[in-house]
This record gives sequence, C-alpha cells and structure tokens, in this order.
Amino acid sequence: MKTKNIKTEKRMRLKKKIRMRIAGDAKRPRLAVFRSNKFIYAQAIDDNKQITLVAASDSAQKGTKVAGAEFVGKTIAGLLKEKGITTVVFDRGGFRYAGRVKILADAARASGLNF
Repeated sequence: MKTKNIKTEKRMRLKKKIRMRIAGDAKRPRLAVFRSNKFIYAQAIDDNKQITLVAASDSAQKGTKVAGAEFVGKTIAGLLKEKGITTVVFDRGGFRYAGRVKILADAARASGLNF
C-alpha cells in the first residue's frame, strides 16, 4: 500500500501484524477501534462469519473528543451486553494504546466488558 503519509503507512504495517495474531468469533468478538482526527469508531466483529455484530461512533455527539471516546466505550459495551457478550478481543488498529483509544477501552471495561 503506497500512500503519501509515512505515519499512515507505519500504522497500516503495525495493524497487519496485530491482525495476524488476533481474531474474534461469535462468543468473543474482536473490538476494533478506528480513530480519525475528528471522530472515534468502534465495532465488534465476528471474524469467522465476517460480520459486524454492533458498531458505535461519536459522530452525532457534541463535546470534546475525550467525551466522545468515553461515550463510544460505554455505548459499545451496552450494545454487546444486550447481545449477551461480556468478553472481547481488543484490536487497537495500529494506534498507540494512549489518549482516546485508552479512554474508550477504560470506559468499555468500566461498563462491564472484559478484555
């Protein structure tokens, strides 16, 4: 994959490495996180069937990026609880486990998800 942004290329290489090691299934889906400059997204994916079980984003939220990340973490945890899922495999998508990604993970854990 050839892009103009070196940072993006590095993240994509790291994402490939991470995805080779982890996978989700129906009982323990993969919680994939994507962080853009403006928004943050999370989705629970069953890799065996290749379907998205639930998804959440902060695109409709007003407020700070930090508050949006916390909102997405709580929302995704609530949606997964409704489906009867309490454990997931966390996929940070090549992003560092800091800042908004960490806040999302902490909010999901506080809402009852295990990973």
